[in-house]
Amino acid sequence: MTVVASGSDEGAAGAFSALPSPLDAVADLRSAARWTIAAAGAVGTALISGGPLVAVGKVHGLGNAVVAGAALVVALAGVGLAIWQTSLVLTPFLTTPATLREPELRGLRKIIDADPADFFGVAASGIDDLLQHRAVAVNLSRMIASEQDPGRRGLLEGHMQRVQANIARTDPYVRWLLAMAHVWQMQAALRRARWYTFLGGVIVAVGAVAFFTVTGQQSTASVPTPHATVSPSPHPT
Repeated sequence: MTVVASGSDEGAAGAFSALPSPLDAVADLRSAARWTIAAAGAVGTALISGGPLVAVGKVHGLGNAVVAGAALVVALAGVGLAIWQTSLVLTPFLTTPATLREPELRGLRKIIDADPADFFGVAASGIDDLLQHRAVAVNLSRMIASEQDPGRRGLLEGHMQRVQANIARTDPYVRWLLAMAHVWQMQAALRRARWYTFLGGVIVAVGAVAFFTVTGQQSTASVPTPHATVSPSPHPT
């Protein structure tokens, strides 16, 4: 159990809370996601309007129609993949202390645990040390509720007071840590969405090339080839 000094830690907590909140980046991340979705939607609109619709009318034969339709579906699937993955950035994220143990937050833990004094000062020696006070308080409350001996009960209640003091002192750091974890989750989701957007672009390109290849061949095949006619020349009289 870590008991922190009140004077120095309260000053550090005050200075810490005066810093900009990591949650200030949420609006920018959501804006980037919206622009990505808008761009993908514009590509989807271009695929189902204008030129492609005109080209569909030039497809003849069931086999060619199936190939052209499948190619267009593949292209639209690429657009849908990009929009679906990017829209996950806009969904609410649930961030709790348990979230800090997820693999996608391993990078954040590594940065903080490399030099916890820069993040928590004397409040904790690491993320696990910072988050232990609430777990200790829960265990103590259960022990107090089940303790029948007045002497031991008083001793446990004294420990509970110290733990509650530690919770009050470390709460600013815990709030900052959860806010940072929340933003880190959004960044990871946006980074993942960018890769899926790139993959979706490749799928769109493949589908579009296949579609216009089929329709282009049909258009060329439907153009009649002019035949030269030879008219008899008049005989001299």
